[in-house]
Amino acid sequence: MRIYLTLFFALVISFQIKAQDKKTYHIERTDTPPKIDGVLDDKAWINAQVATDFVEFRPDVGDTAAENKKTKVKMTYDDSGIYVAAYCYDNPQDIMRQFTQRDNFGQSDFFAVIFNPNNDAQNNTEFFVFSSGTQADAVESPNIGEDFGWNAVWESSVNIVDDGWIVEIKIPYRSLRFTQQEDPTWGIQFHRHYRKTREQMTWNAVDVTKGNIGLYNAELKGIKNITPPTRLSFFPYASGLVSTFDGETDTDFAAGLDIKYGLTENITLDATLIPDFSQAGFDNVRLNLGPFEQQFAEQRQFFTEGVDLFSKGNLFYSRRIGDRPSGRPDLDSNESVEEYPEKVQLLNAVKVSGRTKNGLGVGFFNAITKKTEVSIINNDTGEKRKQIVEPLANYNIMVLDQQFNKNSSVTLINTNVTRNGDFRDANVTGLLLDVLNKKNTYGVVGQVKMSTFNDVANKENGYNAFFRAGKASGKIRYSVDYSYADENYDINDLGILFRNNYSNFGADVSYRIFEPTKRFNQMYIGSWVNYRQLANPNTYTGANTGFNFNAQSKTLHNFGFNANWNIGKQYDFFEPRNGFDSYFVTEDYAQTNMWLSTNYNLFFALDANFGYGRFFNDDRKNFNNTWFGLNPRFKFNDKFLMVLGFNYDNSTADRGYVNGQEVEDQIIFGQRDRVDMTASISGSYNFNPFKALTLSFRNYLSTVTYDHNMYLLETDGSLTKSNVYTKNTISSNPDFDPDINFNTWNLDLSYTWQFAPGSQLTALYRNQIFNFSNNSEAGFFDSMDDLFKQEQRNTFSLRLVYFIDYNDLKNVFKS
Repeated sequence: MRIYLTLFFALVISFQIKAQDKKTYHIERTDTPPKIDGVLDDKAWINAQVATDFVEFRPDVGDTAAENKKTKVKMTYDDSGIYVAAYCYDNPQDIMRQFTQRDNFGQSDFFAVIFNPNNDAQNNTEFFVFSSGTQADAVESPNIGEDFGWNAVWESSVNIVDDGWIVEIKIPYRSLRFTQQEDPTWGIQFHRHYRKTREQMTWNAVDVTKGNIGLYNAELKGIKNITPPTRLSFFPYASGLVSTFDGETDTDFAAGLDIKYGLTENITLDATLIPDFSQAGFDNVRLNLGPFEQQFAEQRQFFTEGVDLFSKGNLFYSRRIGDRPSGRPDLDSNESVEEYPEKVQLLNAVKVSGRTKNGLGVGFFNAITKKTEVSIINNDTGEKRKQIVEPLANYNIMVLDQQFNKNSSVTLINTNVTRNGDFRDANVTGLLLDVLNKKNTYGVVGQVKMSTFNDVANKENGYNAFFRAGKASGKIRYSVDYSYADENYDINDLGILFRNNYSNFGADVSYRIFEPTKRFNQMYIGSWVNYRQLANPNTYTGANTGFNFNAQSKTLHNFGFNANWNIGKQYDFFEPRNGFDSYFVTEDYAQTNMWLSTNYNLFFALDANFGYGRFFNDDRKNFNNTWFGLNPRFKFNDKFLMVLGFNYDNSTADRGYVNGQEVEDQIIFGQRDRVDMTASISGSYNFNPFKALTLSFRNYLSTVTYDHNMYLLETDGSLTKSNVYTKNTISSNPDFDPDINFNTWNLDLSYTWQFAPGSQLTALYRNQIFNFSNNSEAGFFDSMDDLFKQEQRNTFSLRLVYFIDYNDLKNVFKS
């Protein structure tokens, strides 16, 4: 008993010492709010406490700034918000200030203020101001990292002076989530980044060797008699679009409204009514010869902002909402579909999310998509009929996430898709646990998930589990993990899962430095090994091992290399495309890749990589895979940046399933040469932090040429060259040719103008061309000539969004 009491008091004393180590800022109220102009001559700043003596955490841990590079911060508040002033001392010639758009860090110094009204070390709200005047903001937690998809409306101003630069900020209370308390203690942190040297400093010291950054927040005291405002904001929009294709011109006009409403002091509702995503960017489409679908990034703002809770457990792939229809029309032999829709229309979507003072996160997401029909024509009679390929559908997510110990959480999440009528419904439930010990040195992650459906009679539930345990701090870190999914586990109605039916083991170990050496500012080396099996039957499918090294030099150049080796035979049950009845065997594949990223601070910088892979067995000695990428960057001045790109990937004597072809119960493979080339240009000219002209161009060309003779997949997973099946005989269609020439061209040119806080006008021109043929042996210029013979789609759109805060609107009506 005495031992337990001794340990208890030791812990109490250690926590008291830790609490005493935290700096404290005592804020005072002002009756005269400062003007946000970057000039610190306001009465409010005269008697405010000064926060200084910042401590470096990267690259030199624990250093303090020289006198001419110090930072001094003051704060005050009133009934409408919190004000922050920072005097960032520096040589003006050393201040980097590239103009960028919101949330784009570019090559600029920055000052950041981080609030945590719950003071729970796990839910920070971050506000960044760059020396150029550009803003960025994010929510941050240990589980998701920094989410810059979150946006708030706040004010800031920057002023370059003889001995540095000055930042002045106002954070309205509507941009923070907090409960009304009599004498609250908030978490607070100030963060400064010197872009030229990559030095980073915080007011309260950070231990980068362990724990999450929120553990090292200072304390903010003195806030009294403030009331959380009515958090109600409106974002009305109007958009117009003109599109021409194949000699026809279409026009469209849309108007709608997005709403943000604080249901409680900590819970917020986000709704989009009559959503408009006409200005979402193009997807980087690639030719897909593999058995798994291609995943695309989300570009619709409603689905990228404030989705941290819904991303728990990786069960939410927002591109499912408004994707292609889930059903396929039933056609007679003499029928065809006039036009199959690429997307389903989203009718509306709602998010409710937030976290209570006690650390309970609550999330509810709901979206409804429109019933979609196709027109089917009888090719003999010309008669037409309609058939539903996607009914009215409801997408739903519910999340409860309880945080504890300032570093751990337990989560219950459920996703559900309900489609009207006889279409498939799906339900997935997950229980997630993420725990670190008090010292933040060791951690455990555990997850169990279950999926259910209604589309197949008597179909069993699907199950998935994951477990990882390891050391999460210090220079040397390691972990072991196990993952499992049975044949029935499927989350693809609202999530994305490339494969199931696995039972895999893994282990990794890594070493990193926290203090610079003679050669490196940063350095990391890690190694891993994986052992893979099918869950049913419990059979070996493969193993691999590899390592990764990356570092940053003293001159701020980053470089690294990695290697991977598939040990012995690998049994691929997915490439044959017939369930788990067959497998394809490869053996002893190894690859390596080297990369370089030079200092972006310079006028010219280069991102480059080179890789090579091959099989080390006699049967595949002709296979070679070589790839490289060159992406030069030109920073002409602080306003104009251009990045060119060229990526090349060449595989010779590759082997794979011939898409869609199966003859007389034989699974046909082909040997093929494939070349992928991507050329891109991206550029931006930022007139100031609020006006920008941007260009994005991408041309992707992929050619696939098969050998004349095909291969048969044998029962032992090997391939035998066939003298019967050739390119010309693997299909009943005499015109079928498996060779491919896949060519796309996308161009975006946009002008954006933030004419008021939260309000923006965007003008966008787009040009798109696509070509698919069998002319795989055409050269680059012949392929481009064929591409430009295709019809072009030209689109011009204009979109206006205006921000209206309810409190401002209320004051106007009062006046």
